[in-house]
Amino acid sequence: SDFRAKLLWERGAAGPLDPYTRDHSLTYGSGQQAAGSAAPDYQGAADRLNPEEAFVGAMSACHMLTFLAIAAHKKLHVEVYEDAATGSLGKNAEGRMAVTEVVLRPMVRFLPGVEVGAEALEKLHAAAHRGCFIAQSVKTAVRLEPGLLP
Repeated sequence: SDFRAKLLWERGAAGPLDPYTRDHSLTYGSGQQAAGSAAPDYQGAADRLNPEEAFVGAMSACHMLTFLAIAAHKKLHVEVYEDAATGSLGKNAEGRMAVTEVVLRPMVRFLPGVEVGAEALEKLHAAAHRGCFIAQSVKTAVRLEPGLLP
């Protein structure tokens, strides 16, 4: 499979103290559009998607989609899945800035009558992590803190 994203940046009205804007637009192959910028810590706009947040969101979504596929295959039907993922930016082993860790906190509620114990849940999430192509494509450490929703 091939995936596409088109990025457009234009100089606009940059001033002498800030020679360029970080704002840009992204158009994905699906037709979805996003207003992008740098993270606010790097002179970006807080109301636009930044690459670091997009990265954390992609990790979270990939894990969820893989988890749901594995659970459905095992006939362990999920009712609700939530995640409050976070990412940390810092210096990596080479001393370069990188997203050094992503923490996924997936909380799951299965349909009534579906019983999944803590050990089985941990195995499901481990399998989802191994199957998530984005997690397998990066050097970033990904930590899982799964749980069940009431």
